[in-house]
Amino acid sequence: MQAPPVKDGPRTNQEIRAPRVLLIDQNGEKQGVMPLSAAQEAAEEAGMVLVEIVATADPPVCKILDYGKFRFQEQKKKAEARKRQKVVELKEIKLRPNIDTHDYDVKAKAMHRFFDEGDKVKVTLRFRGREMAHPELGIKLLNKVQADFEEVAKVEYAPRMEGRQMIMILAPK
Repeated sequence: MQAPPVKDGPRTNQEIRAPRVLLIDQNGEKQGVMPLSAAQEAAEEAGMVLVEIVATADPPVCKILDYGKFRFQEQKKKAEARKRQKVVELKEIKLRPNIDTHDYDVKAKAMHRFFDEGDKVKVTLRFRGREMAHPELGIKLLNKVQADFEEVAKVEYAPRMEGRQMIMILAPK
């Protein structure tokens, strides 16, 4: 035996189960608390649908409106909210302990662009061969990065050694 399909959205007309409802007419005026049957008759006379707006209220608030138009406006609101939503990405910048100043400036420019877009930046400092003997150079470089971006970003993950690389994560302020 199958369960009845679950309806998404507010209850309408015969789906409303409360014996008494607070009715708001199609003009937005409060009509007061009345029996459900009287509210349904008023909606029928207006040629519209009775929609349960606030089901948790006591008594539930119902409004007489054009249901098709109501659904369309709800869809537009949801689409607009999705459009304004920003997904924060984690961008990665790879550095070496003995990076040249011009190369550093190019990487810094890219990091500024990432922060302007609202993304986080993971700074990875790779050590090779004998560079492993001088982790203080890496710490010095990551501290420079932290100081350069202090006004636009905050450190979310402090510099930490992980194997042959040192990692730090910065997030925009």
